[in-house]
Amino acid sequence: MAEAVQPVENSVEEILENTTIADVYKAAKQLDGVAKKTRLIESPFFSDMCGNNVFLKPENLQNTGSFKLRGAYNKISQLSDAEKKRGVITASAGNHAQGVAFAAQQLGAHAVICMPAITPILKVEATRALGAEVVLHGDTFDDAYEKSMELQKKKGYVYIHPFNDKEVLLGQGTTALEIIDELKDVDAILVPIGGGGFASGVALATKAVNPNVKVIGVEPEGAACMENSFARGKVSSLTAVDTVADGCAVKTPGDLTYAFCKKYLDQIITVSEMEIMSALLFLIEKHKLIAEGAGVLSLAALNKLPFKGKKVAAIISGGNIDISTISALIDKALIARGRVFCFSVLLPDKPGQLLNVSKVLAETNANVIKLEHNQSKVTDSFKKVVLEITVETNNHDHINKIIKAMNDAGYDVDKIY
Repeated sequence: MAEAVQPVENSVEEILENTTIADVYKAAKQLDGVAKKTRLIESPFFSDMCGNNVFLKPENLQNTGSFKLRGAYNKISQLSDAEKKRGVITASAGNHAQGVAFAAQQLGAHAVICMPAITPILKVEATRALGAEVVLHGDTFDDAYEKSMELQKKKGYVYIHPFNDKEVLLGQGTTALEIIDELKDVDAILVPIGGGGFASGVALATKAVNPNVKVIGVEPEGAACMENSFARGKVSSLTAVDTVADGCAVKTPGDLTYAFCKKYLDQIITVSEMEIMSALLFLIEKHKLIAEGAGVLSLAALNKLPFKGKKVAAIISGGNIDISTISALIDKALIARGRVFCFSVLLPDKPGQLLNVSKVLAETNANVIKLEHNQSKVTDSFKKVVLEITVETNNHDHINKIIKAMNDAGYDVDKIY
């Protein structure tokens, strides 16, 4: 969901120049006892896959299910009593909404969260359960953002930006302190990029503690707003975003986050939709952990690292995903990996044909999970029937063997997916 950019009060140059590691440690102190210090998980599977020693930083296990709590809490904790009394406001349909709601509840501030009216009810109720007032408005994030700005001006609320704010990015940067404290000889840290707040904080903290540690940002190919801005040499907007990593679907990075990423990031890697979905499936299969699309960007980039034999911390940024979405992503990942194959064949409408097809499939060890025998789909003959079959397969080689066996048995295969 694209988050609109709000300008910072002080100049970007002043903030960039005056922000130090002491500010990150101050944020860590504010978060002590509030944010979980999520422990690293060594991953033999991802290590073998990419040729590096991989450690997962599971922020999907964080309070509210993502890293966003860190920045929101640090920001709100800096407000004066008078500002807290006025209340805080933001626009979000995702992790930032719950982070702000949780932080405001803990710190005694009234929180107003503007969300598009089409936001899934589970996310709306999760935000309300944290004590926030939810305002549903419009069909898009932009509609909700405009409503939040209208209410902010009318009511005098303090705006809590999801990424383009110094205190927010400092809170996110505490993640890096925990990684380095636990894995002192870490060689590289992978961090997802949406608007750039997480990457800014992690890169700042990492380079301040140990400049030799590589910090690599990861973006979806369909929403690579920071890479696009780097290429143009200034903050620039994408014309559109399209990615399953909806938490990183940002058209325009912040001017502040752009400056921090430009100064401290070593590299940006972009990953495809199939790489994201495959990483999600691997995480579930091998570690029994659930994450959202944006949450596994770092894992999706592991095979693209320009080095081997290093200790790598890959941050899983969040795990707030509804069951229907995760089911759809798993299905697509299975298809991409050749684990599910759907095809149709045209059969003579006479006894024994279904049995013949079943024998071919059994001989190739294809497990049938769905079958549709439908004469009405054939419009040019009353003597033919379409048989649509979905089978579980081992890989793409297995699929090719099934197609060959069907062809050898006299059946033409029409691949559906």
